[in-house]
Amino acid sequence: MADCRLYLITPPRIDDVGAFCTRLEEALSADDVACLQIRLKDMEDSALIDLARPIVEIAQAHDVAVLMNDRPDLVETLGADGAHIGQDDMPYAEARKLLGDELIIGVTAHDSRHLAMVAGEAGADYVAFGAFFPTTTKDPKARAHPDILAWWSSLFEVPCVAIGGITTDNCVPLIEAGADFLAVSAGVWNHPDGPAAAVKEFNRLIAQN
Repeated sequence: MADCRLYLITPPRIDDVGAFCTRLEEALSADDVACLQIRLKDMEDSALIDLARPIVEIAQAHDVAVLMNDRPDLVETLGADGAHIGQDDMPYAEARKLLGDELIIGVTAHDSRHLAMVAGEAGADYVAFGAFFPTTTKDPKARAHPDILAWWSSLFEVPCVAIGGITTDNCVPLIEAGADFLAVSAGVWNHPDGPAAAVKEFNRLIAQN
């Protein structure tokens, strides 16, 4: 199995894009990050595009794939690398038709083996399980157990993402269970020593396990 990698998610609200871009640059320069999901809700499209453009540029300059949360329709406009969709968002088949075969589409599976298999069989590039821990970033619809990661990784080739309240203090069981990616938001941006230190610590723990 390939090593687990870090998958960053933006804070749910960004008031100062310049300040955030500085922190993002520090985080992405610190150590390995595979992906950045831009997750900004309840914004007008024009404001979201203006906010996302510099974030996309910085991430891609670090060879980090950029995914738009719930907005496959904005991927082309922003030059992003794909989208992440939930069960209540655009259906996978519609998103794939919009984005074509080359761009990334990940799908939320919550704690459901059935939803994960449906997404995997449809062609999703990854399935995301969670929330594994309490989180303040969003109101999770399900709580997942690390066993689902072990089950998935033992049977399927499609990568799995662990999400929900993940920090440097609680991530090891998820790595050990077989998560291909750790999706982290507050665990990086709110780390007491800053996002760069968080990225380094996550990578250290991944390397040890």
